[in-house]
Amino acid sequence: MTDATGRRLDRIVLTGLRTHGHHGVFEGERRDGQEFVVDVEVGLDTRAAAMTDDLSATVDYGALAQRVHDAIASEPVDLIETLAQRVADICLAPPADWVQVTVHKPAAPIQVAFADVSLTIHRSRP
Repeated sequence: MTDATGRRLDRIVLTGLRTHGHHGVFEGERRDGQEFVVDVEVGLDTRAAAMTDDLSATVDYGALAQRVHDAIASEPVDLIETLAQRVADICLAPPADWVQVTVHKPAAPIQVAFADVSLTIHRSRP
């Protein structure tokens, strides 16, 4: 992806973050919870961080992972769409310009054999 001037942005990618949450529309999902797996890709310009070797000039992926984990483990919602937006809102703090969030729900209550259900959203700062 590119920024407003057409420059291709750098990316920080966090994949496979696993957290137990109580999201879903069914009573059992809310009561028992299940594992959610989240992938986050954050687009930003990392040149300032590279030149200064300063963590505050980039996205601290350790702190980001903790915030995403806490968001998934927090207040239940019905839809993975709502959960994905919650995560995107966390990730879009400066210096991030855009984010791609994928929420996987591998234990979704589906009555046929399946490997995974996921939703991917793309969001950017105005």
